[in-house]
Formats: sequence, C-alpha cells, structure tokens
Amino acid sequence: MGCAAAGKNSCCQWCGMCYYSPVSYELREYIEGSVSPFAKWFRGLSAVAAARVDRYLRRLEQGNFGNCRSVGGGVYEVRVDYGPGYRVYYGEDQGRWIILLGGGDKRRQSQDIGVAIDRWRAYKQRRS
Repeated sequence: MGCAAAGKNSCCQWCGMCYYSPVSYELREYIEGSVSPFAKWFRGLSAVAAARVDRYLRRLEQGNFGNCRSVGGGVYEVRVDYGPGYRVYYGEDQGRWIILLGGGDKRRQSQDIGVAIDRWRAYKQRRS
C-alpha cells in the first residue's frame, strides 16, 4: 500500500503514517552470559520456519516495521504469519540498531514478552 500524500510505495517521511522508514538498521543479538537467547530459539526452528522468520528480519533491517507492535517497556514484537504464530522480540537502540531479545510463538506469548522486557531492561542498564 502506498502513501496517498506522496504517491509513493515507501514514504513515511512524507505523511508520517506509513510503516516504512528510509533508515536501514543493523541487527544485533542480546547476549546473556555467552549465549544469544534469540540464536538458541532460532536454531530450534525447522528450515522452512527459519526462512520465514529470516524474511521478516530482513524487512526490519530495511526499516519495514509493518508487522510489528509495541508490547511495553520499549520492547516490540514482530508477528510472523506462519506456523504456530511465531514471534520475535526486539528493542531499538539509538535509532540504528535492532537488538534481538528472543523469540517464541503464540502459546507462550505472555511469558516471552515478560522475559523480553526483562532482557531489554538489563541491556539498557549495561549500556548506561
């Protein structure tokens, strides 16, 4: 869906209502001890599910936040329309990094959100 104000497909700089951002982001993983909780979850996915999740992550890198929503505490959720309702949780740091906090599915969504918010708090605390 394009922007009515600018007549373009990607234009949030024009109308402020589109989901596309002209800024690209760098994906980084939150590390607990020496382990990335996101990578641990991702490695457990089937090849097809991992490819679907990866497609959504590439969109985030390009600034396309169309299937994301805030879940509180500065954490966002990417809803992957595949399988049992996969979710990826992340925070945005300094407007240029997306910190992958973890993943899950619809069945454990409430618990996963709580854990992601705790990880985001710990990440911000370490950065300050």
